[in-house]
Amino acid sequence: MSPLLKIRSERDQMSAIERRIADFVLENAHLLRDYSSQQLASALGISQSSVVKFSQKLGFKGYPDLKYSVGESLARGDDGDENGAPAASEDPHPHAALAESLWRAKAQAGEETRLINPPETIDAIADAIRGAQKVFVIGLGPDGIHARAFAMKLSLLGILAVHHFDPVLMPAAVSTTSGGDVLLAFSEHGRQSSLCQIARLFHERRGKVVTVTRHTANPLRAHADLSLLVSAHDERAHIQPLLYQTALQQLLDLIFQLLCEDEGRLQQLSINLELMHPMLDT
Repeated sequence: MSPLLKIRSERDQMSAIERRIADFVLENAHLLRDYSSQQLASALGISQSSVVKFSQKLGFKGYPDLKYSVGESLARGDDGDENGAPAASEDPHPHAALAESLWRAKAQAGEETRLINPPETIDAIADAIRGAQKVFVIGLGPDGIHARAFAMKLSLLGILAVHHFDPVLMPAAVSTTSGGDVLLAFSEHGRQSSLCQIARLFHERRGKVVTVTRHTANPLRAHADLSLLVSAHDERAHIQPLLYQTALQQLLDLIFQLLCEDEGRLQQLSINLELMHPMLDT
């Protein structure tokens, strides 16, 4: 992984000072060779040791190694922004530039999200869903949109998915939980105390909790047996939710694909889709 992509993917879980360093490196990567650790520290108004610790936290021996790695990455054209995307469009219409910028930002968020979710974690979540008698799915507010859509996909595969949008009623459903059942809790920032309480109740019933949140330390993740993490950053308030939604959808689609590798599930999906078609035509 290029150092710039690594910095982007880990930015969410950094401290405030580390994020300042990360943002400076990302925005001034081509100029980094001209900065010593002391000059970088002075530019940001922080201590030199903070720059050194930042470099070491990323896996480098020190700041010179980080600076050299960034330079090598840029020389290879691997700056963490392209994601294999085609060259910039020559379409003069302003919509073209806007669309391309959004596409690249979404591609970047999707790549960062893929990198912070190890394949073994994805496989473990898919296996937990396969082996569950019931899969409870809950999300509040905007998170409920993704929760409901994923519960529907599970149902199409013949998996008993119980979708909830009211945390007050959820404990009654949890009382029917048996060992091996799965709770999928969707919460972008993972701060809803009601979901944390539901996760605790689910554990008491020996169920497995899977949380779906941003790649940050949050109360809900602390209750998770397994976590799906989303990395999506943008300073523009109207763009960041779009990146989050796209990256999350790619993550959920990957798990759905893994579940579809079961021939029996895939056959059930075909049957259910055929049953739905007459309803859609009326």
